[in-house]
Amino acid sequence: MKIVVCIKQVPDTKGGVKFNPDGTLDRGAMLAIMNPDDKAGLEAALRLKDQYGAEVTVLTMGLPKATDVLREAIAMGADKGVLVTDRVLGGADTWATSTTIAGALRNMEYDLIITGRQAIDGDTAQVGPQIAEHLGLPVISYAQDIKVEGDKVVVQRQYDDRYHVVEVKMPALVTALSELNDPRYMTPGGIFDACKAEITTWGRADLKDVEDGNLGLNGSPTKIAKASDKVRKGAGEKVTPDSPDEAVAYIVGKLKEKHVI
Repeated sequence: MKIVVCIKQVPDTKGGVKFNPDGTLDRGAMLAIMNPDDKAGLEAALRLKDQYGAEVTVLTMGLPKATDVLREAIAMGADKGVLVTDRVLGGADTWATSTTIAGALRNMEYDLIITGRQAIDGDTAQVGPQIAEHLGLPVISYAQDIKVEGDKVVVQRQYDDRYHVVEVKMPALVTALSELNDPRYMTPGGIFDACKAEITTWGRADLKDVEDGNLGLNGSPTKIAKASDKVRKGAGEKVTPDSPDEAVAYIVGKLKEKHVI
């Protein structure tokens, strides 16, 4: 079995975020981590590797420093890492990103593709399903459990206060929730192997069956009108009612003032 896990290097928001003049994230100036949903998807793939002897390849699109998350994935147990990087791919929205990743995946063999449900920098949950659409694959999203039975993948798909059990014949794409599992740690031997591992690097010329007009910032149908760090709230209004009745009356008055009630 061959599994490809799509991962993303995202800003560590605890260290603050920075923006370029065009509103896109200045990824080169920020601390970065592996996206949590993607790490859960990687762990799911590694568990299938432990069970069936699957080959796990991690794929990411980003700046050259995104090799850091590929090496982290290899240190956790992945077999190979592929980085897609090129200046013309910068500033991509979900459509351009999924087009790029699909173009890379057309060069690869896979039975199962696993992505995170969404990335913490965009929170769109669109890229995984869009990749499946580009490749003509069935997709199961919001996976809270993943199993393989023969030539089928069986997924518990989260739905409100319950879940659906969905099975589909491979090849297929599954998007994983961070609640899917507890990802393993890197091992000392894995870190040593990751440092020696050769990362495959692809650029625009390596993408298969994609048009220039669908790539990067210029190929993105959505544009960022404005971006900023989170706005800090003021201290607010502090009141000291003389009785519970006055407190209730004050709160109700404010709710009516804001047209909440």
